[in-house]
Amino acid sequence: MKGIADTGLIVAFGNQGDHHHAWAVDVARNITEPLITCEAVLAEAAFHLGSSSYVLSLLRNEMLRLGFDLTRNLEQLTDLAKRYEDRRPDLADLCVIRMSELYPRHTVITVDESDFRVFRRNKREAIPILCPPRT
Repeated sequence: MKGIADTGLIVAFGNQGDHHHAWAVDVARNITEPLITCEAVLAEAAFHLGSSSYVLSLLRNEMLRLGFDLTRNLEQLTDLAKRYEDRRPDLADLCVIRMSELYPRHTVITVDESDFRVFRRNKREAIPILCPPRT
């Protein structure tokens, strides 16, 4: 599976008490190459998990890999921030949307279905997402 890891996936995977933990573990079992992510997602995940070392271990163990340079995408991120200002996206969300544009064959793996069903890549294109089943 070619995927882009959002914060919720990482948090659910790292927290056994998370409502979506079993789903995240199942996703991890099915990945065949590291999931792409960015520093903003990693920072959020480290904050929510209370452990930078755990999040860094996911990079070291090649479950995740960095695949985004914020500086090179500043103009596009600024445009996305303006376009979705009414939804108040955080920087990680904007980076994930942009990564979806840069890696069009990758699915965004997230627990945040509501926002990613609204966000569009390349202004009009639905972002392919993988979310936990609704319960």
